[in-house]
Amino acid sequence: MASKPPDSKLIRAAGAVAWRLGPDGGETQVLLVHRTKYDDWSLPKGKQEPGEPLPMTAAREVLEESGARLTLGRRLISVRYKVSGRPKRVHYWSARVAATDAAAVPNTEVDQVAWLPLAQAGERASYGHDVNVLEDFAARPADTVPLILVRHAKAVTKSAWKHDDASRPLDDSGRADAEALSALLARFAPAARVISSPALRCVDTVRPYAELTGSRVQAESSLEISRTGAGVCAAVIADVVVAGEPAVLCAHRENLPTLLAAAGDMLGAALPPSGADAPLPTGGFWVLHMADGALAAADRYDMSGALDSSTVWLAATRARRRRRSRTAIHTASNATTPMIAYSAYLVMPL
Repeated sequence: MASKPPDSKLIRAAGAVAWRLGPDGGETQVLLVHRTKYDDWSLPKGKQEPGEPLPMTAAREVLEESGARLTLGRRLISVRYKVSGRPKRVHYWSARVAATDAAAVPNTEVDQVAWLPLAQAGERASYGHDVNVLEDFAARPADTVPLILVRHAKAVTKSAWKHDDASRPLDDSGRADAEALSALLARFAPAARVISSPALRCVDTVRPYAELTGSRVQAESSLEISRTGAGVCAAVIADVVVAGEPAVLCAHRENLPTLLAAAGDMLGAALPPSGADAPLPTGGFWVLHMADGALAAADRYDMSGALDSSTVWLAATRARRRRRSRTAIHTASNATTPMIAYSAYLVMPL
């Protein structure tokens, strides 16, 4: 059978419904950009770089096109269409604007930006698929607080470790994964309380994130691998939910399901959702989006086969930052696009 022409390869892209409150805390406004090349109004978005996690793509592209720095929220619907005969899929997130750089516009792609109430944005948007994304955004609360449940990164195998299991460390790939994971978690929680099982492999998974965000890792004995009782897990979750602030919890395959179920009980939703009860792989995480003490949405991020590529992307990104005035750095030719399963699970309306 003849191979498919190169043009048939899927183009992966990401963007966001960037939002802020209007003047004096008024009506929510969302961002549209006017692209000079197409003379259209659309949601900001752009193509994924090699090895770049899609949430990072969304944040980077919105920043480059509009000057808006984002904190990501829940997953929105993705859209599909063709560009010059090639299929394209754009993944979207709801995202609060943390800061803006007015000097970023105009630029090579965008000559104007508009902050509009949702109804006006839907009327101005040039494409029906953007209107669909805006409608999905409007269907649930935008202002949410993340509770992130992480499974530790890959550790040295039990058979290769002759000491106490609690001191079993991450292996080389696990340490690299933890580094890549730190930037990704920071997109959802630029600052958060960081709580971990005392096991070294858990603490070292979230330590890079804590260092990146200026937090400290709080070792919690209730998250030890042997502590899988519902009551113990419920107490930890209740403490975090009642606080109403962003939190990152790192635990084990054995007790994460109990933690997830306890969060669902506390937030009024059944977790995990139907069809999503497979164990998280190492380095995977759930983002539970809380609003007014209830669950607005739950997104599962399966990092299988992705963090190696993310590590390549992260290294290239740092090199570019150090060498802005020099020739652009090319990503290694063997870097692959990460196949991360971003699964958005909606719960019953609030």
